[in-house]
This record gives sequence, structure tokens and C-alpha cells, in this order.
Amino acid sequence: MHKAGFVNIVGNPNVGKSTLMNQLVGERISIATFKAQTTRHRIMGIVNTPEMQIVFSDTPGVLKPNYKLQESMLAFSESALQDADVLLYVTDVVENPEKNMDFLTKVQKLDVPIILLINKIDELSGKSGDLGKSGDSTKSSQQALGEIVDCWHALLPKAEILPISAKNKFGVDMLLKRIQELLPESPAYFDKDQLTDKPARFFVSEIIREKILLYYDKEIPYSVEVVVERFKEDEKHIHINAIIYVERDSQKGIIIGHQGVALKKVSTEARKSLERFFGKPIFLEVFVKVDKDWRSSVRELNIFGYNPE
Repeated sequence: MHKAGFVNIVGNPNVGKSTLMNQLVGERISIATFKAQTTRHRIMGIVNTPEMQIVFSDTPGVLKPNYKLQESMLAFSESALQDADVLLYVTDVVENPEKNMDFLTKVQKLDVPIILLINKIDELSGKSGDLGKSGDSTKSSQQALGEIVDCWHALLPKAEILPISAKNKFGVDMLLKRIQELLPESPAYFDKDQLTDKPARFFVSEIIREKILLYYDKEIPYSVEVVVERFKEDEKHIHINAIIYVERDSQKGIIIGHQGVALKKVSTEARKSLERFFGKPIFLEVFVKVDKDWRSSVRELNIFGYNPE
């Protein structure tokens, strides 16, 4: 008997979906930062054993779109409701359960197993290093968690509810075991040695974009798209040329920085991460170009790969 299925992770922005995805897959597939709207695509991470294949999907945080890019991001999240064998709905201990009720209403109508994950429970106890040990949680934190569970049970009565801390891996093994129990019998959907559905170029652009999210503030990270124009690999090295697209000339100046210092920092940190990711020395060249209002252009979004179809 072989089991296989799609386990799709959905939820609002900044609740820890990408951190959870990376813990479940055991590899750093999705970029995870402290900023909301980090994930823009639906990204698959595949876990294989001789008896099983779990195809996890990380998705963008659900939000009410303000421009075409966010419409595409929402479409990626909604597509994850259509092919899920098991749905992981991620929330946390501070989120308003009734946020984005339109999306939650669609979740309520699903006829697949739903596991509601209350993430960041370490923020209730304040003792992230001692999660799960008896006596560590105060009565008030237990009461607060109980109230959160009751609220979500009223909204998603068919869902199983599991408190976790993805950052600290608390509850992740229990979750993985439950997912294995819920998977349907099926042959594998992908080759057994495949880790993700995305090509190498995708992870290059994501790692560069991650550094921009970390090192720039305000609107800059959300106005940026990264395109890999050249990816040439030989036995010893990888040569990469990448373009950072922004919407305004002023943003280009901020990305480059005085005498190119800011861009050099991003490039250096990205190269170090890419070398760890690929296990080879990287020669990385990064350029900055202006593509006015690309986030609101259907044509540009299709070119950049934001068509959910």
C-alpha cells in the first residue's frame, strides 16, 4: 500500500506558514522573514519515503487585493483549496479569527480533512525553550489558549485543532504523524528523488528577494521583482546574472545605494546563501532596472510567472 497526496498550507499573512513548510519538508524551500507578504507564489516541497509521498504547498498570505500582483497571490491561495487532500489552515495566538472571512467561508465548505494550526504558542507562555514541559505554562496562558481553541472550533467545527510552535518545532512531529494517517492511498505524483516543483532559477530569485526584504524598509521590498537572466552551471561553479526590477527611478537609487554600497551588500549576502543552497561557488552579477507599475500590469505579471493557471 502506497500513500500520496497534496497537503496545502493556507492562512493570513505573517502567521508562520513558510516556517512551518520548511520544518515539514526538512529543507529551506520557502523564504521566511518577519515581514508580511513574503511568499508570492505557490511553492511545493515534496517529502518521500518508500511507502509515501507528501506534496506540501506553501501559499501567499490571504489578503484583500489592492493591485494585480495581490490578485494573483490570492488566486494561488484559492487554488490550494481546490486540490487539497489535507488542508492545513495556519493561524496564531494574536490573530483575529474573523479576519478575511470571505476566504474562511470557502474553507468551511471544503469536504477534505482540515487541521487548524494555532502557531506561535511560545508567545503565550513566554518560554519558547521549554515548550511542552509540565508546569511551564501559566494558568493564564492555558486559559488564553483554551479561549482561542473555542473560538476557532466555532468557526471550523469539522477541523482538528493543534497548537504548535513552528519556529521551535513544537508539535511538528505530531502534525506530520497525523498527516501520514490522513493521506489517501495513491501512487506517487512526482519522481521519488524530486524535492520541489520549482526550477533552480526560482530559488535564486527568491534568495535575492529575501535579502531585499531583510535589508530594505517600507515599500521597497514589495515593489521589487527578481528575474534570473543567466544560470550556467559546470562541475565546479555556477554563473548567475540576475535583474532586480523596481517601479520607480527613486527606488532604483535606494536599491543601489550611495556608491553602490547597498546593492553590493545584497549581492554578497545572496551569494553566500546561494553557495550554501547549491553547495558550489557562485559567481553572481546583479543589475537594477525600472519597470514602471509592473505590479499592476497583467502582461508583466504573466512574464514574471504570476499566472496561477
